[in-house]
Amino acid sequence: MAVIRPFQGVRPAKELASSIAALPYDVYDRKEAKKAVDFNPLSFLKIDRAETQFAADIDMYSQTVYDRAKDTLDEMRADGSFIQDDTDCYYIYALTMDGRTQTGLVGCASIDDYLENRIKKHENTREDKELDRTRHVDTLSAQTGPIFLAYHARPELTQIIDSVKLTAPLYDFTSEDSVRHQVWKISRTDYIQRIPLLFQEIDDIYIADGHHRAASAVKAGLKRREQHPGYTGNEEFNYFLSVLFPAEELKIYDYNRVVTDLNGYTFHEFLNLLRSGFEVTECGKSAYHPTCKGEIGLYGNGSWYCLRANPFLYSDDPVNSLDVSILQNVVLGPLLNIRDPKTDSRIRFIGGIRGIAALEEIVDDAGDGAAFAMYPTSMEELLRVADAGRLMPPKSTWFEPKLRSGLLIHLFEQ
Repeated sequence: MAVIRPFQGVRPAKELASSIAALPYDVYDRKEAKKAVDFNPLSFLKIDRAETQFAADIDMYSQTVYDRAKDTLDEMRADGSFIQDDTDCYYIYALTMDGRTQTGLVGCASIDDYLENRIKKHENTREDKELDRTRHVDTLSAQTGPIFLAYHARPELTQIIDSVKLTAPLYDFTSEDSVRHQVWKISRTDYIQRIPLLFQEIDDIYIADGHHRAASAVKAGLKRREQHPGYTGNEEFNYFLSVLFPAEELKIYDYNRVVTDLNGYTFHEFLNLLRSGFEVTECGKSAYHPTCKGEIGLYGNGSWYCLRANPFLYSDDPVNSLDVSILQNVVLGPLLNIRDPKTDSRIRFIGGIRGIAALEEIVDDAGDGAAFAMYPTSMEELLRVADAGRLMPPKSTWFEPKLRSGLLIHLFEQ
């Protein structure tokens, strides 16, 4: 049974929230992050990506950069840009995009629940990426980027959240990407006492997005345990900042693929090879977006095609039955010799939020290769993989809208 507990949130002054809130640190490359901070000096990226405050030749992983992040957070707390609530609270964070709203409960999850797999994962993490955020969390003694978790909805918990949403929000603004962000504080004593009990009735919680942030937060917490061998388990470093959404409210977008060459085949030869596993239908110049599981859109040589996977390619296996697995196991690996899509430079992954036209543009600019438009992985498929203790193939899910960093911060030490 998972532990989700309240905390004394550090958060922006109301009039600064829209300026401070920023997309997650890993959405940007270094130049993009620097440009964003230059454009908006209040952006939380100057803390999440503190190398933006230095010349371009500084090592972005030097301790000087992490120290600057801590100094900046301390300065913004001192000048009133950030304030801290004086009692433990839960918070509600609602995001609305294209008329669809997903509402999450903000609290702190237990690193023990992560270690003991009560918080289930579906993705491998890379040690180099973990190290960066672990050092960031450890230096700041704070978690600045929330982990995106999912759970199966409970009526009583939904009723509590809905009742709080009837009150005036702490923040209500629309970001530059047309996403509306609203935050409420739950400070009623009866709600704060009841919410952790409701989560104890929920058997499983899942990481939807933020595996590296979660792993880093846990490693930072374990480091503090080593430094404090008499820890009780109640210290803040035993928990990490999370936003928990009902799985039923979440939407996964397609994560598409572009390959830069066809492994020596002409496009016509490649198309004929595909016919052994797929029903191939030419769609002409009109972009084809798959309409159901089992369909893949193919673009190459100036035309679109619909690939319908033959039923014999599927099984009851929760991983191998994913469309992204079919593409990898039947096409990318055996035909194009892309054995490890995580490291092969011949493949690019394009989030569905960019649209189908982006795939055409990349292939046309390259003058070769092909693009594969995928039908989105479903939440049911993701949870099935996690429940089986398995891992999703790389780049299987793209969640939108993205959570903003800087709206709520969880401090280790006060």
